[in-house]
Amino acid sequence: MTDPATETDDQTATDGPPEAVPGLAEADSLFARLRHACRDDWSAYVDHDFVRWMADGTLRQECFRHYMGQDYLFLIQFARAYALGVYKSETLDDMRRMSEGMGGILGEMGLHVKYCQAWGIAPEELERLPEAKATMAYTRYVLERGVAGDLLDLNVALAPCVVGYAEIGARLLAEGVDDDHPYQAWIREYGGPGYHQVARSAVETLDRLMVERGGPGRLPGLIDTFRKATILEADFWQMGLTLAR
Repeated sequence: MTDPATETDDQTATDGPPEAVPGLAEADSLFARLRHACRDDWSAYVDHDFVRWMADGTLRQECFRHYMGQDYLFLIQFARAYALGVYKSETLDDMRRMSEGMGGILGEMGLHVKYCQAWGIAPEELERLPEAKATMAYTRYVLERGVAGDLLDLNVALAPCVVGYAEIGARLLAEGVDDDHPYQAWIREYGGPGYHQVARSAVETLDRLMVERGGPGRLPGLIDTFRKATILEADFWQMGLTLAR
């Protein structure tokens, strides 16, 4: 029987080494290795039609509005995932980091409230929205990985969202965005320095947890978790495009 870790190493040797993500992750970071192992799924996520049409401003507002409402519900569950991370932490430092992450998520929801208020939707109405299937599938998967696994498993499940949005935001911001762009607030939020630091910290946390808790035998399982979360991210964009419930 072939060892999965060896298969992964052989695949890397054949397809080339992982690439750095400028300003976010070094080529030898765990995040870069996971991203490289799942590169086709990662491209389908970060280059999704939803992202491309948001970038050029042609995304229909009803699609963005549906996405933002569901993302508000999504962030509620992600805040719970960070709270679970506090419980799973074995040191006070990790407890503080996960608590800060939860605080950042709750603060991030302010962007959604501003957009929705402009559409005449009150925060109370947002909380009463029914969850779409894609929202339930993704958030419950992340929570399940946190419950079944350890703090490393949980952070790997969170990474496609946390770091992926920074990668997307930075790329869209670098392409240029005018003040009258319909989605400039979203692009500047996730492409800006504040969120960049959040993502950078998440990458560093993955590396530290891999040193503390990882080993060659863990990598295939972490790749599987990262891949599934990445696929669910792409499904979330698709939910916005199709207005799926």
